[in-house]
Amino acid sequence: MTQEEIYVKSSYDGTMQPSLFFAAEEKGRPLLVALHTWSYDRHNLVGTMLPYAEKYGFNLLCPEFRGSNLISNPKHTEACGSIAARTDIKDAIDEVIKHYDVDGESVFLIGLSGGGHMAMLMAGFCPEYFRAVAAVVPISDLSRWCEESPYYATHVRACCGDDREEMLRRSPVSYMAEIARANLKIFHGKYDKTVPFTQSMSFYNAMLAKHPEAKIYLDIFDGGHEIDIPAAMHWFMTQGKGGAKQEVTG
Repeated sequence: MTQEEIYVKSSYDGTMQPSLFFAAEEKGRPLLVALHTWSYDRHNLVGTMLPYAEKYGFNLLCPEFRGSNLISNPKHTEACGSIAARTDIKDAIDEVIKHYDVDGESVFLIGLSGGGHMAMLMAGFCPEYFRAVAAVVPISDLSRWCEESPYYATHVRACCGDDREEMLRRSPVSYMAEIARANLKIFHGKYDKTVPFTQSMSFYNAMLAKHPEAKIYLDIFDGGHEIDIPAAMHWFMTQGKGGAKQEVTG
């Protein structure tokens, strides 16, 4: 697989936004979309996700979505779950499906940490785009996270103009009805010291109460702020193909 940098005109504000794309050797293969973590950009997950894209013969797309969610990013108010950032990801997917030979019916989305936050937002922004979404150690409520993480709170407030209502507009907890239309699995380490697993637990419980029929799943695993990529990829591979489960007798 060879790396290609593509620039896509934003349907939100007309600016040209970068993404990295890796085409699978075989035509018509699924598309894996990998969303970078809180403090980094589109290059962040190449080393992490590319080996798995190659293993499964997937195309790989790594969108930028306005860069890191840090004050040092000149565009930080446009990052961190804004409509501009969400639109960038959707636009990048549209561009790849239109101009490359990928299976547009098999788009899988994965995000880690800040990318997990974005994956959940995208599950609500355009749920029909994805066969499955994996959000790993995500933030579901930015306002609550400000209370839980003083270091990141500084950056959250800067991105959102120190406005609690804006934090809610950029938080997955505000889009439960929309996310309920997606096929989403949340993976969270029980001993995560960066984003408490209760962020995911409370989101899941609230979703279950409001939308018990939703295809939303939760995996609280033995670990911290980390990812078990084989577990996430295994889940992707079981979606829409009958699964690999076996009924257990009582």
